[in-house]
Amino acid sequence: MIRTATPEDVPAIHAMIRELAEYERALEHARATPEQLREALFGEHPAVFALIAEEAAEAGRGAEPVGFALWFRNFSTWTGTHGVYLEDLYVRPHARGGGHGRALLAELARICVERGYERFEWWVLDWNEPSIGFYKSLGAEPMEEWTVFRLAGEPLRALAAAPGADGGASGHPE
Repeated sequence: MIRTATPEDVPAIHAMIRELAEYERALEHARATPEQLREALFGEHPAVFALIAEEAAEAGRGAEPVGFALWFRNFSTWTGTHGVYLEDLYVRPHARGGGHGRALLAELARICVERGYERFEWWVLDWNEPSIGFYKSLGAEPMEEWTVFRLAGEPLRALAAAPGADGGASGHPE
């Protein structure tokens, strides 16, 4: 079953983010706290959203979160429409093969179609062949002509402090 995340899901989402980071060999970079996730997902102005995949309850136990998708809206100046950017998709190892990943992606595709969004995009690590094969089986196409760039840490701070960085802009939306 796929459902929209609630504040009670934050500990499970946080745990799964850490599991994903470990799988991606980057656990030391996963610094988000449960408090940050709670604010981003359920604060006064949420700008990121999450879906939860659950497995049916066993006798004496409630349904168990076995996966999640964390996403936000992006925008294409070429199509003039919003889209969905999938930040994280994760299904716990014991639940893989049960259709949860496909169901999470299908729900996000449904959101796109329902809202008139023309694009649904995400990144995948070059070495993650199982995921690449899965995505291709759904009809997703790698964007091989594009290279992702990132500015973070000291280079980000240096550029922000560069002459003209304030540029007179004001009223930045958040």
